[in-house]
Amino acid sequence: MFTGIVEELGVITAREDLPDAARFTVQGDLVTSDAKHGDSIAVNGVCLTVVTVESGAFTADVMEESLRRSSLSKLGPGDRVNLERAAAVNSRLGGHIVQGHVDGTGHVLGLSPSEHWTVVRLALPRHLARYVVEKGSITIDGVSLTVSALGQGVTGDDEQHWFEVSLIPTTLDLTNLGGAEPGTVVNLEVDIVAKYVERLVTLKEEK
Repeated sequence: MFTGIVEELGVITAREDLPDAARFTVQGDLVTSDAKHGDSIAVNGVCLTVVTVESGAFTADVMEESLRRSSLSKLGPGDRVNLERAAAVNSRLGGHIVQGHVDGTGHVLGLSPSEHWTVVRLALPRHLARYVVEKGSITIDGVSLTVSALGQGVTGDDEQHWFEVSLIPTTLDLTNLGGAEPGTVVNLEVDIVAKYVERLVTLKEEK
């Protein structure tokens, strides 16, 4: 389990494509300071298992399912990634409960900078829209954020769902969201509580 509070901005130094997976080498001095084989580290919000640790970098295998569902499939050497170690039982929950199980991807529609923050509007996949509420939590590339606005508009023959988040300077400086621009693809994980509630209600209605 994670909290969505990014600890470090790491860099992918190598990628090896395998028949049904990919092996990434990620440089991250902080997250590797106490990491060992089998530990969990979230990379852009995707929970990965550490295979090896050496010289401030770790390797992790990403299965085909994770590549298909996330933006990791598009990443390679030189790309910056948000890193967070699994939460300790005695740590403060500064963000919200994050599983590291990406529900899908969205992309940046636009940015509106102001003096003290930047409002980012992102496309929201139709199948995830029902789980997102204003003032609720959502994870974007592993960053726990609060939804500040919701809406939808017509784009061509389809309705485009969207949501907005407001990024403070600290988030822009310490995560890869600071380099986001229109078209940037990001990983999305909705609040797990919403999915559990939906499942319980559905089962009750089926009885």
